Amino acid sequence: MFFVLTDTPCPYVPGQREKKLITEIARGDPTGSYSALSRAGFRRSHHFAYRPACSDCRACLPVRIPAHGFTLSRSQKRVWRANAALEAIEVPARATTEQFRVFARYIDSRHGDGEMAGMSLSDYKSMIHHSRVDTRMTEFRARDGSLAAVCLIDWLDDGPSAVYSFFDPALSGQSLGTFMILWLVEEARRRGLPYAYLGYLIEQSPKMAYKLRFRPLEALGTQGWRTVEASAGQ
Repeated sequence: MFFVLTDTPCPYVPGQREKKLITEIARGDPTGSYSALSRAGFRRSHHFAYRPACSDCRACLPVRIPAHGFTLSRSQKRVWRANAALEAIEVPARATTEQFRVFARYIDSRHGDGEMAGMSLSDYKSMIHHSRVDTRMTEFRARDGSLAAVCLIDWLDDGPSAVYSFFDPALSGQSLGTFMILWLVEEARRRGLPYAYLGYLIEQSPKMAYKLRFRPLEALGTQGWRTVEASAGQ
């Protein structure tokens, strides 16, 4: 059963109001139904899948990277090399105090005015634990064992879907956000999966337009999934 939520101010496009179509994710179906919803443009929050249902705005485009067709740009190769020493460790989707400390510093540094500002450890645990699909975390650790970055991932039947990622803001110069996307693509390719899902591209929002730097990139529109053409300056 699907429901349309009451519209609220859009956090990404000034002056717009956002409306969402949501449905509860069924128990006992770890991949199948939610994988199909993801291919239809839905994202997950806790036990619910949602997608935009705004009547007068189409700014939010679901996007994914075709893993086997992806090639690193020159700058992305530098990012990959710069983080080659990090160890990627897959762990269950269980929140830890260590993760939360990094998460809180990241939010304060990057999104202090956003909807996640002021999240408590309890809020963080809720974000991590409340899932009915195959959700796992990958921790990226330096040689000394310190936690550099974390990615919360829903594993679909056709690839990983990045739910949320964050990193130690003291390591901002390492472009860890970019590195984690590159890692997701490489991991999808290693597992023989065709896509890495990145959520929504919103060109009008600097916080969401960075996904255009990954090519090829596919977006879901009225004609289905199509390759996003490079725009001027890209």
